[in-house]
Amino acid sequence: MNDITFFQRFESDILAGRKTITIRDESEAHFKAGQVLRVGRYEDDGYFCTINVLSVTPVTLSELTDEHAHQENMTLDALREVINAIYPGTDNFYVIAFKVISA
Repeated sequence: MNDITFFQRFESDILAGRKTITIRDESEAHFKAGQVLRVGRYEDDGYFCTINVLSVTPVTLSELTDEHAHQENMTLDALREVINAIYPGTDNFYVIAFKVISA
């Protein structure tokens, strides 16, 4: 069983180190720095790597910056669109920074 999932479209960016954060709502704010998590694809829960959580930081939608977008491997406009599509009407989030430790 996986501890956290990502949409399949993000798998290659995660494995290549181009995506180093994920932005989640409060339902996934329980992760802590130092945790090691099994990562699966959202679509089929298939395992694809293990990550180490580096930090978990609260952020609002309006506080997102170009740096967050760079860490997500997209533009700031695209990042806001993705977040609004996944979490419509939500403004408070958590930036989970991570590093892949095995694939």
